[in-house]
Amino acid sequence: MNRVRAYVDTSVFGGPFDEEFENSSKAFFEQIRNGEFALVTSAVVQNEILEAPEDVRDFFNELFPLAEIAEVTMQALTLRDAYLKAKIVSKKFANDALHVALATVSNCSIIVSWNFRHIVHFEKIPLYNAINILQGFRQISIHSPLEVIKYE
Repeated sequence: MNRVRAYVDTSVFGGPFDEEFENSSKAFFEQIRNGEFALVTSAVVQNEILEAPEDVRDFFNELFPLAEIAEVTMQALTLRDAYLKAKIVSKKFANDALHVALATVSNCSIIVSWNFRHIVHFEKIPLYNAINILQGFRQISIHSPLEVIKYE
């Protein structure tokens, strides 16, 4: 089976501990454990998780052995800077742009996020993909866990 490479940002690891996002987050991670998705995350997520509550850190550490860790490379930083130059997000939210860049340069098929403000947003997704095409990368799908879990 060819598993979908899914880049998972920090917000999703906190999802199981948030009443609004709990059910779909747990279902998504269960599907990762069942091998339906190849989990890709990054050094940026690892760093952001350090600031998270203990239960979120423990959950991340439990899933860490299943994850491929995308390293921050010059290629990813250059792509992030192109997103910032295009004003998709402001410099204040450069890490959000870096998540998209890391997923893109790591050849992920999808980004899974609960960040509806800077990542999973109908106005921003085509802008990220336009920059990806201009920079020689393929387009990437961006969704919340609710949209990617498989239903019976």
